[in-house]
Amino acid sequence: MKIGNVIIPLLALVILASSCVSKKRFNEMEASYRKDLSYKQAEFDQCSDDLNRTKSMLNECKQELTLANNTYDLKGEQIETLKKQVEDYRRMSEKQVEQVGELTVLSKSANDNMKNTLDQLAKKDQYIHLIQAAKSKSDSINLALAVNLKTVLKDGIMDDDVDVKVDKTVVFINLSDKMLYQSGSSNLTPRAKEVLGKIAQIIESRSDIEVMVEGYTDNVPISTECITDNWDLSVKRATSVVRVLQNQYHVDPNKLIAAGRGEYNTLASNDTASGRATNRRTRIIILPKLDQFYDLLNPDNVK
Repeated sequence: MKIGNVIIPLLALVILASSCVSKKRFNEMEASYRKDLSYKQAEFDQCSDDLNRTKSMLNECKQELTLANNTYDLKGEQIETLKKQVEDYRRMSEKQVEQVGELTVLSKSANDNMKNTLDQLAKKDQYIHLIQAAKSKSDSINLALAVNLKTVLKDGIMDDDVDVKVDKTVVFINLSDKMLYQSGSSNLTPRAKEVLGKIAQIIESRSDIEVMVEGYTDNVPISTECITDNWDLSVKRATSVVRVLQNQYHVDPNKLIAAGRGEYNTLASNDTASGRATNRRTRIIILPKLDQFYDLLNPDNVK
């Protein structure tokens, strides 16, 4: 309620009262009305503050719910991957048991060889467990990385402009052509640089990764003064993204790889406008450095 709506009737009452009461009484009544008005104003201000705090708490709850939903979806993807791994290990175990059963029919001299074989199988089991533990750790790290990326990129970006996925040992970020580039060129839009800045923050927080930027086009031929064909356009677009990450956001260039895929490796048919729009994209792949996997596959590291 507006305080002014209270003042007008009060003034009218004061004027009427002033003709019937003494000046002293008039002053007392005026002071009383002003005091009541001050209390009402304080109550109104308190209610406004309470309402603003309630709205702020509601927005925080909505953000927490969105983060929880993203985590739930990514956990589901990880569970499906682990189920497939368990099935693979089960089949491998059954095959090993079958091999041991066949070895029991060998002669005495072959029994020595069987012992050696069993020792090798035990060492292979240790190696498998080592790989499984490393894979589980990698999956957990990639899951956390994907959640962070989704949280950072969710504000002000349409769902069809950016897509974050975890696939095996890497995290994919698919960015739409219309958000990143000016039409038919490799020039980045201001909006693209803002999005790349958010991605750069996540990249710089991880010292153990490499980043591959892949450019894709549709199959519509292009030939300009600066661009020879779709191969050329896709490479130039990937290079534009890499340059912004390095020069504007200071990402270590030793982490960066630029690649062009041209009009190939399509996601949809190029026969429709919507399909061509889907195929015109840039994919940022966050992957662990290869030397980590070489160390993992070294049998000398099996304890």
